[in-house]
Amino acid sequence: MRGAKSAKWVAIAAVVALGATACGGGSDKGSEGNAAVDPNGKFSIEVGEPQNPLQPANTMESNGSIVTRALFTGLVDYDASGKIVMMNAQSVDTKDSKTFTVKLKPGWKFHDGTPVTAQSYVKAWNWAANPANKQTNSFWFADIQGYDEVAPAKGKPKATEMSGLKVVDDNTFTITLSKSLPYFVYKLGYEVFSPLPESFYKDPKAAGEHPIGNGPYKFVSWQHKKQIEVARYDGYQGPNKAKNGGVLFKNYAKLETAYQDLKSGNLDVMRQIAPRDLPVYKADLGDRAVDQAYSGIQTIAVAFYTKQWKGIDPKVLQGLSMGIDRDTITKTVLQGTREPATGWVAKGVLGYQPNAAGDITKYDPAKAKELIKAGGGVPGNKISIQYNADGGHKEWVEAVCGSITKATGVQCTGDSKADFQADLNARDNKEVKSLYRSGWVLDYPFNANFIRDLYGSKSDGNQGGFSNKEIDGLIAKADAAKSLDESEKLYQEIEKKLPNYMPSIPLWYYKVNAGFSEKVSGVKYAQDGDPILTGVQVKK
Repeated sequence: MRGAKSAKWVAIAAVVALGATACGGGSDKGSEGNAAVDPNGKFSIEVGEPQNPLQPANTMESNGSIVTRALFTGLVDYDASGKIVMMNAQSVDTKDSKTFTVKLKPGWKFHDGTPVTAQSYVKAWNWAANPANKQTNSFWFADIQGYDEVAPAKGKPKATEMSGLKVVDDNTFTITLSKSLPYFVYKLGYEVFSPLPESFYKDPKAAGEHPIGNGPYKFVSWQHKKQIEVARYDGYQGPNKAKNGGVLFKNYAKLETAYQDLKSGNLDVMRQIAPRDLPVYKADLGDRAVDQAYSGIQTIAVAFYTKQWKGIDPKVLQGLSMGIDRDTITKTVLQGTREPATGWVAKGVLGYQPNAAGDITKYDPAKAKELIKAGGGVPGNKISIQYNADGGHKEWVEAVCGSITKATGVQCTGDSKADFQADLNARDNKEVKSLYRSGWVLDYPFNANFIRDLYGSKSDGNQGGFSNKEIDGLIAKADAAKSLDESEKLYQEIEKKLPNYMPSIPLWYYKVNAGFSEKVSGVKYAQDGDPILTGVQVKK
């Protein structure tokens, strides 16, 4: 988050979110040619309980997004190289990066049999942008002309619809932005821009519990804290039709338990192996083990709204960063499954640059102490790192804390929350006591997604309360660039300035370390780290 990730918060020790058509690595040995396939067979995958109802604009975390992406298909997606792929859109054209004409592929239907039209998009976006509907990702519509009238920063709304959205005919609508944005088409790949059927508006809350989408799978049931079931939608018109009969999203409180079920054949696909099992999973699973890079990053985020961090000198955070021995932790605790981060933008997206953070991600105890002292010290000389206990984070959080304490003398402890839902609720309610672990995966393959969508003062993904007028001004300048290349370069310049402000502490880039059962084949993982559900085949 995806990342199309505001992006996706990731539940597990490796992040997840985004495009159903993107192709990843992942072992495919012993698949179609060696075993008969049951085209109607269903398979199971490990997830946690989604934080919110399954509404496309109300999901900013991996447990919900993997389900909503199965149920809804938007205008565009991306292939493995980051190239735009048309999905429900036949074309998205613009001459000035400000006004876009969208033409839909005719004949698409929602799972209730009603047609997907231009109005299905325009009405859904207007509904999601309306603050009265309390959608987590409403700010994603802020680029569209008239958003400020619908969702003003102050005062009452002056409109209920964004003036920049116009329906031309059943299969055509136009989008006018408040100002040009060279990467806007990339943003359209995020599921927040999905269409909604008319039935949704009769009872949006109920629709979130029993969603009707237009994607490759249709909703069957949701047993909270236990399982979500979806079935293949045979009327689906997209290029990524399901090669299986459906998916069971099984809820696990611990990845270790999920792994035991995987080995015993009671679970078919995992998104991530827990740190405890990383040393053995390749030997256990053989060619069913997966080890590949994807576009996600783990950071330690700062609750700037707390008394401890409000108005803190960035030198203190620079010092804490230099007290973390990333090389040792990634090689030992994380078994070489992560790569130390040298900046804030994940690998594999347009605009990634090595060493953007300069020296502040290098382990240097002496310099760390010096910077913390120069910044006035850590208030109370004590910090905590909040994390979700169901995501395989305990080991590395303890290792990071141990490294910081050894290097700087600052006391550090883990602050465990029972599950990802509890972790996210604490963030949303601004109840984080000090620091928190943050995983972010691409929502769209452009560096702005890791800068604007996380550190812009008004961005939905900015849960820690970082705010800086200079960074906001530079973001506005990058967004106003006349070309995609120019915008990319301006965002690269912003990233190089972030060490001066320390909106968060970069830790490491993610890899998919996962696996699948003997029951399935064709399991591949996308650029966002999620398995491509539609491509999984179930053996007879």
